[in-house]
Amino acid sequence: MTCAVHARELTYRYPDGRQALRGVDLHVEHGERVALLGPNGAGKTTFMLHLNGLMTGTGGLEVAGLEVGRDTVHELRARVGLVFQDPDDQLFMPTVAEDVAFGPLNLGLDRAAVAERVAEALGAVRMEHVAGRAPYQLSMGERRRVAIATVLAMHPALLVLDEPSASLDPRARRELLDVLAEVERTMLVTTHDLPLAAELCERAVILAGGRVVGDGPCEAILADRALLAAYDLELPAGFDLARVERRARPGGVARPPGGRAASPAQAGSYLNEMPSRTR
Repeated sequence: MTCAVHARELTYRYPDGRQALRGVDLHVEHGERVALLGPNGAGKTTFMLHLNGLMTGTGGLEVAGLEVGRDTVHELRARVGLVFQDPDDQLFMPTVAEDVAFGPLNLGLDRAAVAERVAEALGAVRMEHVAGRAPYQLSMGERRRVAIATVLAMHPALLVLDEPSASLDPRARRELLDVLAEVERTMLVTTHDLPLAAELCERAVILAGGRVVGDGPCEAILADRALLAAYDLELPAGFDLARVERRARPGGVARPPGGRAASPAQAGSYLNEMPSRTR
């Protein structure tokens, strides 16, 4: 299965008449990590919502080997993991473990397989120790990592993140970056955090006015001050691109150094009393 994104003249107009996408052409190959940059109102989130069929425009869009359309939405959403900017949009169950289990349960997996996925996903984001807690008891950074775990539990081919570092303090941002660096997936990240893009992504695409206006190696795009300024983007004062060390790719979906893996039995203990909920 390919997990590339192929958008061809993708166009979308909101019901109020506002044109959000104006013929987007974008091709993301298997295994790439791409930062989607641009000013507010550029169309970044609108484009992101097209990737799993939450919005449908005109033109061509193929994602994870599927042509996006009504007939492919169910399978598409199993292949594309979408992490919203506000984690509270994704966390709605009484406990963290139940939130992470919700998707796999709705795939029809048995309890043992679900418990294994919960343990694996929480371990990948270093949040196995909060499995039995309520999401509202966690910090913003912790909730965002749990939201990522809910998506990883679905074993998506493509991971799409909307402003993952928004509203995080420096420590929470660093911990999130450590987690994302260990995720071996094709990744599309919409962000205003240019240093995060520099450290995580090999490629950057600038979207403005609903069109792709810049596309190239991340370091080259971020080094072009005139290009950034033209689209209301800038690196923090004093930030030195030459000192950035991009995170090394893991050999697979590896656990972070020193992390402690939760056992499926431990994860399952939080699910035993949970009824099979569907939405």
